[in-house]
Amino acid sequence: MIRHCVFLRFRDDVSPLDRQSIYRDLQTLCARLPGALTITSGATVSPEEGMDKGFSEGFILDFAHAEARDAYLVHPEHQEIARRIVASTVGGTDGVFVFDMEV
Repeated sequence: MIRHCVFLRFRDDVSPLDRQSIYRDLQTLCARLPGALTITSGATVSPEEGMDKGFSEGFILDFAHAEARDAYLVHPEHQEIARRIVASTVGGTDGVFVFDMEV
């Protein structure tokens, strides 16, 4: 299984409704993709002050295998959502941190 972790530094002017729209669109996409198992999104609740490096929100997707993750990455709907994310974060791609692990 592949755990795809994405952490975000949204710009202050990006509303909570816009953020939720991104997460909702990701959930809708993943519900239709073979091999996409679960998606969870939300804000950090860590008590470790400063350790989040400003990445205050994010989402985690679990995929059955690397091939399912790879199909998600190139899917046109994912590409559009990714563009929205980059446009909504501090410094564009600097406001996005992606970490995948095999679990």
